Amino acid sequence: MMKIAYIAGPYRAKTKLGIVLNIIRARKVAKKYWKKGYAVICPHSNSALFDGVVPDETFLDGDIEILNRCDVIVAIEGWQRSEGTKNELRFARTNNIPIIYDGE
Repeated sequence: MMKIAYIAGPYRAKTKLGIVLNIIRARKVAKKYWKKGYAVICPHSNSALFDGVVPDETFLDGDIEILNRCDVIVAIEGWQRSEGTKNELRFARTNNIPIIYDGE
């Protein structure tokens, strides 16, 4: 049975270009994990540039709900700068979801 990997890392940035670069970084890691044999959830792609559609908390809460159904979380480079990612990692630790620190 294929394991599900959740990609976690910075999304928000000061500029639209910064957001796009964060999406590209996450997608690159997502492709890497697809090649490793995981089914991959990449929230950056799921709601790419949906900013303002609903409050940020709705996306953050939805991402935690998705993470709860995953087998592993992959923290990508720069995760330390992201409050959302730090929250996802806390959730993973609390719920015994293994953490992979990619790119460190």
